[in-house]
Amino acid sequence: MRTVSLEVQELTIRSLESTYTKLSNAYKSMTEKGSNTTLVKKRRDAIKVGLESLQDVWYDVDFFYDRKVTLQSKEILQSIIPSIEKQLAKAKVGSPQKTVNERRITALKLAIESLANRLK
Repeated sequence: MRTVSLEVQELTIRSLESTYTKLSNAYKSMTEKGSNTTLVKKRRDAIKVGLESLQDVWYDVDFFYDRKVTLQSKEILQSIIPSIEKQLAKAKVGSPQKTVNERRITALKLAIESLANRLK
C-alpha cells in the first residue's frame, strides 16, 4: 500500500463514510418503495469492506472478511469508477460536485489498492 498523507487518509475515510451513508439511505428508501435494491446493496456492502480495509491499514481496526468477499468488493468498487468519472467530466471547475467526485475517486482507488494487497 502506497503511503499517503494524514490529510488524504482523513478525506478518504470521510468520503467512503459519506458514500456508505448515501447508499444506506438509498437502500432504505428503495426497500420502502419496493424497488429492486440488488445493485445498491452490493455497492453499499463493497464500500463498507473497502472502508474497513483502509481503516485496518491506517488505524489498526480489525478486518475480518474472507478472500471471496474481498475479491467481490474490489470488483464492485472498480465498476463504480467509470460512472463517477463521467460525472466528473461534466462538473464545472471549482464546483463542489467536482471536488466531491475527485475525492470519491481517490478514496475508491485507495480502497481498491488496499483490497488488492490483501488478495496477494
